[in-house]
Amino acid sequence: MDKTKLSQFKTQFATDVFHGLTTFPKKISSKYFYDEKGDDLFQQIMDLPEYYLTGKEFDILKENKADIGEAFTSKEGFDLIELGAGDGKKTKVLLRHFTEAGYDFKYLPVDISGNVLEQLTQSLETEISGLRVDPQQGTYAEVLDRLSAYKKRKKVILFLGSNIGNLLQEQAIGFLRKISAAMQAEDLLFIGIDQKKHPKKVLGAYNDPTGVTAAFNKNLLTRINRELDANFDPETFLHWPVYNPESGVAKSYLVSKKEQTVQINSLNLEVVFGKWETIHTEVSQKYDDHSVGWLAQEAGLTIVESFSDSENYFKDYIFKK
Repeated sequence: MDKTKLSQFKTQFATDVFHGLTTFPKKISSKYFYDEKGDDLFQQIMDLPEYYLTGKEFDILKENKADIGEAFTSKEGFDLIELGAGDGKKTKVLLRHFTEAGYDFKYLPVDISGNVLEQLTQSLETEISGLRVDPQQGTYAEVLDRLSAYKKRKKVILFLGSNIGNLLQEQAIGFLRKISAAMQAEDLLFIGIDQKKHPKKVLGAYNDPTGVTAAFNKNLLTRINRELDANFDPETFLHWPVYNPESGVAKSYLVSKKEQTVQINSLNLEVVFGKWETIHTEVSQKYDDHSVGWLAQEAGLTIVESFSDSENYFKDYIFKK
């Protein structure tokens, strides 16, 4: 690949699309799902009955908010740093409780989408009086580089929604090691992790019958059309999720239903698709207690406590360094 050509692109999105569509097999990171339309579609997904993850974690936080608060608080207070804050629906359960309990804390929501952070901040100002909010826009990697600056008092890092599952295990270990390196002895990491379960239940969460999940995945092609002057026809691609119960890996693909050629003008690129050729768009790793323990050990972390819903579909774990 011509590295000089890659360096000429104006955005990381352009660079990654060029790289992803000129390799084999083709792939584009799921982080690019989240433009304004993608944000809205994901909010719809979280309200779907098939997408159990949100509801199960919401129940965990609601039922265990007092115990979670006791684990988080300290005499000097704490900074609550949430990676991938989204709309904050679940986190608000904790924020309300912490505020009502009189905890000394500041909330730092982190998200790659400025639109999401603006909406979240506005809703928090309306819904939770007196809450101190300091939004942080950026990728996880960018924010992790800044985490080391928070050394004056206890840090509690939230990573809800099983977002850790969007990383393959080797990547997840590297990610957790970066978090561990930014943590002090008293700091905590609170992570939501989707558990292994009946394969049909897992697949249903990524392929709802109303087609919202398919629209969410195909919106990636619409974004490329808009931002990179391309001519993808989303209707010629099929959204296709698969799940391997042995490895616990769920993957999503966009599959070309015919032979076709796509022009991406701003990249000066012509992309040829064979019939049934794929673009890999998403991975979602499922875990159990054994594999979570292994993950923590590899990253230099220790499990302090865990909380589960009544069906053991989902768990939230507290880790320390």
